[in-house]
Amino acid sequence: MDIEVELRSFISKDKYEELLKYFKENSEFINEDYQETYYFDAKEDLRIQKNNFFSKIWMKKGKIHDDYREEIEIKFSKEDFEKLEKLFLSLGYNIQIKWFRTRHTFRWDQVSVMIDFTKGYGYIIEIEKMSNEENKNNDLEILKNKFKDLQIEVTLKEEFNNKYNYYKENWKDLI
Repeated sequence: MDIEVELRSFISKDKYEELLKYFKENSEFINEDYQETYYFDAKEDLRIQKNNFFSKIWMKKGKIHDDYREEIEIKFSKEDFEKLEKLFLSLGYNIQIKWFRTRHTFRWDQVSVMIDFTKGYGYIIEIEKMSNEENKNNDLEILKNKFKDLQIEVTLKEEFNNKYNYYKENWKDLI
């Protein structure tokens, strides 16, 4: 199970608050987290993150916003974040983007639900399911049905890509 199948959508602040209330009442609350994530200018989608619980390095193969992506993740202590940053900078990578996000995570009918606010970027709902090559298409259909149940339309990849590229070019001013 090393393929992350996910759907996401931009939502309004009102929908964000509505969804937080809904999931607190109708699912298993996992945690609330504050995350700082740095994307590096690597060939693959290479990142480091510090959150309330640990630090990590992770890489996602494929293109950003793909429905399916192989993911490799290595966790470290929270205090190691600065060492991870120094390591990648020493290896010649540059920080491409910094993200500052508050994330609420829930478990809902066998899927993970994340309700996010990212400074300078906006409000997002993301639902995901870890899968494998054989089941990824079926799992994607499950996620699409979950969005229908919530009466949320999946934001088009083009819109995510446009907003991502805008943030990538302007994140220093937006945060």
